[in-house]
Amino acid sequence: MAEKIEKLEDYNISKRVKPKANPLAKIGIIGCGEMGQDIALLCSSHGIDVVFIEISALRVKEAINELNAKLDELINRWGITGSEKRAVMSRIKGYTDYNVLKKCGIIIEAVSTHGYENVIPVKKEIFKKIENVVPKETIIATNSSTIVISELASVLNYPERAVGLHFLAPADRVKIVEVVRSLVTSDEAIDFVEKFARAIDKKVIHVNESAGNISTRLIVPLINEACELYLEGVGNIKDIDDTMKLGYGLQLGPFEMADKIGLDKVAKWMDNLFKEFGDKKYIASPLIKKLVRSNRLGRISEEGFYSYKNGIKTGVAED
Repeated sequence: MAEKIEKLEDYNISKRVKPKANPLAKIGIIGCGEMGQDIALLCSSHGIDVVFIEISALRVKEAINELNAKLDELINRWGITGSEKRAVMSRIKGYTDYNVLKKCGIIIEAVSTHGYENVIPVKKEIFKKIENVVPKETIIATNSSTIVISELASVLNYPERAVGLHFLAPADRVKIVEVVRSLVTSDEAIDFVEKFARAIDKKVIHVNESAGNISTRLIVPLINEACELYLEGVGNIKDIDDTMKLGYGLQLGPFEMADKIGLDKVAKWMDNLFKEFGDKKYIASPLIKKLVRSNRLGRISEEGFYSYKNGIKTGVAED
């Protein structure tokens, strides 16, 4: 009987023990609008692979073009180099098929509310689609701030994996992220999200579930009061913004912030908060309603409180 000759390769542990995949190596994003793009760029710049889902191949192409344009703007301001841009974009891929999310450690729903009268059923359907293709350990998060996570998680078989993960704009410069726990969110889910936040250099602000979290409930009355000051003739738009930026250190004034968020989105936030709490401080200013009816939505439409060209502010918009 021939003696079996053992080979050195037979003792190679890496062949016999498959290394465990790093759950933070890849994340998924549903919706690659303004905030989805910011989150994608933020994660990719920290070495994390990103796959995003959009509603059509055309929208995927548009999102990729918009991501490239944002990085080109950084290059023009000497913020990054061309090789750094290529490295960031190489880690971002767009699809329409949810099956590409299977190996992601966390999926962040960041669907834009533009064009939706009631976005809650849309987000619930997205949560169900995600759960249908990912393992039960995968974290499912939403960037929503005025929709409570429990409502979206109610459609899941494993609602304990659902977390609120609210990035503030501009996501690349704001140092915090709100992590929202529902009544059933597990400690394991929170621990994972904390590790993810550290991986992208964000400080976690822990929030117990409440519509608006901390940030939106504070900023909505500020935007409303800024509108009241303007309507009363106390100050003009630029001076009110400069007061809050130069006087209190805000990165954006209330009018700039509203334009950045999108005035239709701000109006929806206000409506949601008023429905939840019934406090008149959350009722949208007539000025915001007037601009939304006129389709002056801020940066996305190139006109809101300010005028914009290719995303760059050019001055206060004319009434």
